[in-house]
Amino acid sequence: MRGSPPTSCARRRASPRGLVLRRGFDQGGNVGHRLRGFTRDFAIAIALVLLTLLPLGTRASFVVMLSIPTSLLLGVTALHLTGFTINQLSIVGFVIALGLLVDDSVVVVENIARYLRDGFSPGEAAEKATLQMLPSVLGCTATLVFAFLPLLALPGTAGQFIRSLPAAVVYTILASLVVSLTLVPFLASRLLKPENEHGNALLRGLLWVIERSYRPVLARALRYKKTALFAAAIVVVATLALIPKIGFSVFPKAGIPQFQVLISLNEGASLDATLDATTRAEEVLRTHGARNVATSVGKGGPLVYYNVTPKNEQASAAEIFAELSTREPKEISKHLEEIRQELTTGAGQPGATYTVKEFENGPQLEAPIVVRLEGGSEEELRSAAATVEALLQTTPGARAVVNPAKREASSLRVRVDAARADLAGVRPFDVDRLLRLAIAGVDVGSARLPGDDETRTLRVTLAGARSQADGRPAFLERPSQTVLDRLFVPTAGGLAVPLGAVATTSFERSPVSIFHTNKVRSVSVTAEVAPGANTARVTAVIEGALKQAKLPAAVRPVIAGERENSEETFGGMGAAILVAAFGILAVLVLEFGTFRATLIVASVIPLGVVGGLLGLFLTGNTLSFTATIGFIALLGIEVKNSILLVDFTNELRRGGMPLVEAVEKAGEQRFLPILLTTATAIGGLLPLAIEHSALYSPLAIVLLGGLIASTLLARIVTPIVYLLLPPAVEMQVDSPLSGADAAAPSESPFAGAEAIV
Repeated sequence: MRGSPPTSCARRRASPRGLVLRRGFDQGGNVGHRLRGFTRDFAIAIALVLLTLLPLGTRASFVVMLSIPTSLLLGVTALHLTGFTINQLSIVGFVIALGLLVDDSVVVVENIARYLRDGFSPGEAAEKATLQMLPSVLGCTATLVFAFLPLLALPGTAGQFIRSLPAAVVYTILASLVVSLTLVPFLASRLLKPENEHGNALLRGLLWVIERSYRPVLARALRYKKTALFAAAIVVVATLALIPKIGFSVFPKAGIPQFQVLISLNEGASLDATLDATTRAEEVLRTHGARNVATSVGKGGPLVYYNVTPKNEQASAAEIFAELSTREPKEISKHLEEIRQELTTGAGQPGATYTVKEFENGPQLEAPIVVRLEGGSEEELRSAAATVEALLQTTPGARAVVNPAKREASSLRVRVDAARADLAGVRPFDVDRLLRLAIAGVDVGSARLPGDDETRTLRVTLAGARSQADGRPAFLERPSQTVLDRLFVPTAGGLAVPLGAVATTSFERSPVSIFHTNKVRSVSVTAEVAPGANTARVTAVIEGALKQAKLPAAVRPVIAGERENSEETFGGMGAAILVAAFGILAVLVLEFGTFRATLIVASVIPLGVVGGLLGLFLTGNTLSFTATIGFIALLGIEVKNSILLVDFTNELRRGGMPLVEAVEKAGEQRFLPILLTTATAIGGLLPLAIEHSALYSPLAIVLLGGLIASTLLARIVTPIVYLLLPPAVEMQVDSPLSGADAAAPSESPFAGAEAIV
């Protein structure tokens, strides 16, 4: 390996004269850059969450804000105790949890304020209000936990890669539940004081907007129930039709400035020829300001990224590791595309194949597009591979096609004449050993140098000529065919006869390597994806073309690459979605005791999916692995708000309020706390969405879009579904919402809302 001047010098003591140790790669730079970004996002999220709490009043906001550091501290402690580390995904989990952990505290504080308004003492208000909200808070938290809990059990390397994210969310949400039922009531009983019923200026303005906009829309929707539901169904179906346009993917690029250039020559090329090819590539890299350029000729370099395996020794292959000076994703893509174009259109060495490879997140992947051909003879596979290669080269969006079947090596075949060998007293074993000595060398023993604890193998081979040019390292050339004319084979009588007297030699072409898949001979033709092209769409085009291609009958084409990786990765997603869905439904049934109430709450789920899909479509993101995790998490997050609405509606009906009036009043009075809790979640997710990270921004966008859509649409759909499927409730004369509060609602349905100072 050789390196260009990198960044910093390492230890120089005890180094041979003229040898300088330099640091060629430091992961700390990437980690520091990510952590600075997360710190900024976290600070912005806290500021936005605090801003959304201001309508509650100064004292109430202070009580709720205290739950944030307490819950996060408990979450980090639980994460450490269960063996997880603080990494980019666990930090993303904490940022997501930041917008969710205050929900329970907001609901509890808001209910304590209601009891204070009714004349209860602070201690009694904190106790009674907390106990009254206990079922709703437990149900909301349980739905959130069941949304993220199945993600902890995702199988395979993809599950291991993402596991710290749901762990961080689950631990923090459970911690927030404990805090909202213990610390928050205690602080509220000491700090909260009732204010006038109109609240502060922010609350009055917010209530005015809600009253002028939401009340007439809800009244009209309740009047035309079937029409409103039909319109909502049309929106859901139309949005689902966008899925093919959005496209699918698994894991995105890593988005780091480091990259690799993989170089391969025809089999049999010498190290000297490979070095020439790498020298040209190094010159191109330096014109683009690449630094820390480290070249490995004849063998793969060291392991620098977790899912990239270095290659074994091969004289016709080389790897170049380099780093760009910019961290901007668009600039990185631009430079790499220019480097790729220059190496493939003239700047590179003729006959050499150059592949510019960006590091990617997720499990190891051979190439985005892989067509694996299985079965048939060697000739049939070679013919089929040539057909597939031509097909990929003509497919828009596919490039850098590699067909390993057309790479052949020249093999030496030695045929021993048994009759002549017997007459001369030569054994076939002696011929084999002589050829190994002449070509590859023979191990004759081992030795240990003075002062060296390592035992080294001694190999004897015929001396070859050394090549040296332009001051470069001298490589020992391989023995040529002429060495066979000078070989003499020992006989049983102690003499030696020329190799040509007992054997004939010839060169034949043979495949470089033979692969098997499930014990069946196979060849994999690979291709990269051009910038701006979607892998899933390009793969679909290739799959359609393969059905029309004329391949040998014994050869079966299989789409592998990202398609196969996607099927393995998303294979566990189906089980996770089912577990999350049934877990949430079980919680709803236990809380409400009726399937009708469960169905009413679950009616919000398609509306959140609408927002998530629209968010991906409008931002140009695909339905990736992390985006799918966002949809699973959305199941619990959006159901939480409907639980509060349905539970409050049931409470009003238990107090004797008529059905329609209860639905209207619950929809209007619960809109404010639902809006506040949704706004805090949006405040926590917004910095992640605008970070433009290919890994976690799609997850945040799905959650943002789903929360916005479910908050706006579900406030119309859920009351309608409740009217159409009203669950049975038992009347309670002593209900806290009975009497004057239930039978004689105030002139404005928002008059009961208040702020606490």
